[in-house]
Amino acid sequence: MKNFLKRVKSTKGMSGVLIALLLVVVGVGLVAGVDTWMGTQKTAIEGAAKTKIDAAIAP
Repeated sequence: MKNFLKRVKSTKGMSGVLIALLLVVVGVGLVAGVDTWMGTQKTAIEGAAKTKIDAAIAP
């Protein structure tokens, strides 16, 4: 790990490395956010469908 950090610090294209790391962090955040949002939407749709089905079955 120390060798990697030394190599990164001595590399002239440090901004490229930082941009790549930033894009990775943003990408992971987006995937996690979309996954959470999809789970919430799925739960809401399942609840609404159950309510409608129960209302249609009830006399």
